[in-house]
Amino acid sequence: MKAFVLQPLQAALENLRREGIIPEIPENLELDRPKQQEHGDLASNIALLLAKKAGRKPRDLAAAIIAALPASDWIVRTEIAGPGFINFFLAPAAFHGVIAKIQAEKNQFGANQQGGQQKLQLEFVSANPTGPLHVGHGRGAAYGASLANILRFNGYDVFCEYYVNDAGRQMDILAASVFMRYLEAAGLLPWAFPDNSYRGDYVREIAAELRTQVGEALQHARSEMPDLPAMEDPDAAIDALIAHLKERLGKDDYQILHSAGLDSILSDIRADLEQFGVHYQNWYSERQLVDSGAVDRAVAALESAGHCYLQEGALWFKSTAFGDDKDRVIRRENGAYTYFASDIAYHAEKFARGFTRVIDMWGADHHGYVPRVRAALQALGLNDDQLEVVLVQFAILYRGTEKVSMSTRAGEFVTLRELREEVGNDAARFFYVLRRADQHLDFDLDLAKKHSEENPVFYIQYAHARVYSMLRQAAEKGLSLPADHEADLECLQDPRELALTDVLWRFPEVVQSAARDREPHQIAFYLRDLAASFHTYYNSTRILVEETPLRHARLILCKGVAQTIANGLRLLGVAAPEQM
Repeated sequence: MKAFVLQPLQAALENLRREGIIPEIPENLELDRPKQQEHGDLASNIALLLAKKAGRKPRDLAAAIIAALPASDWIVRTEIAGPGFINFFLAPAAFHGVIAKIQAEKNQFGANQQGGQQKLQLEFVSANPTGPLHVGHGRGAAYGASLANILRFNGYDVFCEYYVNDAGRQMDILAASVFMRYLEAAGLLPWAFPDNSYRGDYVREIAAELRTQVGEALQHARSEMPDLPAMEDPDAAIDALIAHLKERLGKDDYQILHSAGLDSILSDIRADLEQFGVHYQNWYSERQLVDSGAVDRAVAALESAGHCYLQEGALWFKSTAFGDDKDRVIRRENGAYTYFASDIAYHAEKFARGFTRVIDMWGADHHGYVPRVRAALQALGLNDDQLEVVLVQFAILYRGTEKVSMSTRAGEFVTLRELREEVGNDAARFFYVLRRADQHLDFDLDLAKKHSEENPVFYIQYAHARVYSMLRQAAEKGLSLPADHEADLECLQDPRELALTDVLWRFPEVVQSAARDREPHQIAFYLRDLAASFHTYYNSTRILVEETPLRHARLILCKGVAQTIANGLRLLGVAAPEQM
């Protein structure tokens, strides 16, 4: 709708520039929606912005701008308000235009091509495959998938990726945990299960499956096992067990043990996310990254450029030279690479694939990791401005007033699958994006299950279903239904109808804003506003009137509401049911 004002406003300013009244025209003219209806439909502060350069009082310049406006069928009148704001009042036809636009564009209403098919890579969730996804991971999944949908709707070429941390110490701890449960099932575990191992029931299930597959073939590693309870340092204890297993089992048998945990959990994560409507173009293996020599090459590149030094047998990256608060170890004294070394290689590989922008979505506890990754990119001669990091706070689940534990190792957590089964995918996807990613989110389990207007997703879906209920009622009564483009929209003159179309006009703007700000919650908030406007209209207006032209016009308006709700919900991964 802003185009109805921006075009004549641009023409007026160009006339004033040619006449020498204003020296230049701002590149981006902006219009605001006044909060109070008496202040018009759209407002501009352009006179205030240009007054000083033009050497005129703002109100005088505003009058000159209004006088220079070309004739328009869309602008009914203008007025100068306050120190020099220009308020525009639009004709009903300007509001009706959105209905024709929705009819023409249907499920593409709100879409645009501002992204120009730029290649973006989104990496999100990437939880270590050491246990099932819990409700905290679900927020990153819902946020990332929704943002991907929104960016694609804005014309970006989006590639979603999950980075699988299938190498390193945590996976070795999982393997050791599986082995201990494997022994325990046969009554052969010589000591209590260590606190710093993975102790969830899922580990018992993996161990039971392993015993089914290999029988007693791995039990020989039990001999000469370290006396873990005698070791005061739990990390040293688990490391000693891992070293023992690698030595006693050998490469092939240890790989069987290692893969038993990895394959089972990764398969579960894949299925969980697919069922949640979260899809990836690629699952990128850290182990393959290491095996390909990419980490060796990245570290060698840093060394050859003089960005590393040796200290006490470890190789350090001079990240302080690029703004980090301290230097970082990339290769330990035992020759093993750190996680950071793998991340350096992974990010270098991302840019080698030709993405114009890489968006990483990390847990908020990784905020200190951002400077060191940027430092590494700069040291490798890459443009770290092309890296964007979004920090996502974990969601906190409450049952009543009791906070639920999220300890993956202890196994005391609510899985994403359990949450989905309890409240449904739609409620979970919607509630997860109701706040900015960097804000804490308390997930109200009881509210998510309510079938009332208190539950925002139910309220929005009900508005969509209500439209289709009306269409069914009309058909049952034998009333004719409007075909697309056949309604006389001039029948829509009621202020409540025009207010509803004004909300519909906002959708394309919100879509652009949500993509620009990386904020899916803007879509959620908009849909709640649209549903509220529609319910208000529905409750105060008789839609299925006897007069055919008016009935057709109102039904077309309602269908436009339903289409917009469906488009918005689709971006958030939420269904738009026709019956509830």
